Amino acid sequence: MSDELVIGGKTFQSRLIVGTGRYRTMEDMVAAVEASGTGMITVAIRRLDLDDPSQKTLLDYLDWTKYQMLPNTAGCATVEEAMFVARLGREVGQTNFVKLEVIPDPKYLFPDGAATLEAAKLLVEEGFIVLPYIHADPTLAMKLQEAGCATVMPLGSAIGSGQGIHTIEELKIIIEQATVPIVVDAGLAVPSDASLALELGADAVLVNSAIAQAADPALMAEAFKNGVEAGRKAYLAGRMGLREYAAPSSPTTDVPQPVPARS
Repeated sequence: MSDELVIGGKTFQSRLIVGTGRYRTMEDMVAAVEASGTGMITVAIRRLDLDDPSQKTLLDYLDWTKYQMLPNTAGCATVEEAMFVARLGREVGQTNFVKLEVIPDPKYLFPDGAATLEAAKLLVEEGFIVLPYIHADPTLAMKLQEAGCATVMPLGSAIGSGQGIHTIEELKIIIEQATVPIVVDAGLAVPSDASLALELGADAVLVNSAIAQAADPALMAEAFKNGVEAGRKAYLAGRMGLREYAAPSSPTTDVPQPVPARS
């Protein structure tokens, strides 16, 4: 059965999107990307050193014919900054895809919902394929869908925290009301977090720190790949219903009765 993810008119075989930040070495990053099986990779455009063409950046370490680049506006605190970086990303990456982040709070790193919506509307008008990162806010998710965003990317928990998914009830509502793919982003720490997101009905996950900061990034990337695949299969298979009481797993009818012992 074909079960492909479609974002912005482009089809992806993998439901795992990976980031490129916080790796100890570029070699670790490349190995993890390859092990993940991903088809889409985020790049923080503002954190690239583009001033010296003679110096290699992470863009030089990956074969971009194999992956969809997803420039992001990480590090932007205002609508104006996000617009500037999105346009820069379009030039650098030669793509209209953009992961929109507007985060003015440097301590908790929660996204600014109002500013994100404003920037998303402007970017959609300019022809961008917008993937906005938001708190798990069902009302905002609906507004972003109505604004023409290609996905909505609600957080599982604080970005880079490794706390897992703290927003299950909100995610359920967002997924129920979704008219575009839902990508759970931020806070995922282990493959079971990714599996849970897919089991809930999310269409994909984005993982960076949990892979980059693992003792063995490539092995963790492979584990996340397996977790995503397991979660999606479980969602498609349909889990059993919950029961208030225990129920035997073996038949209770037509069971041979024991023969009474002879006295």
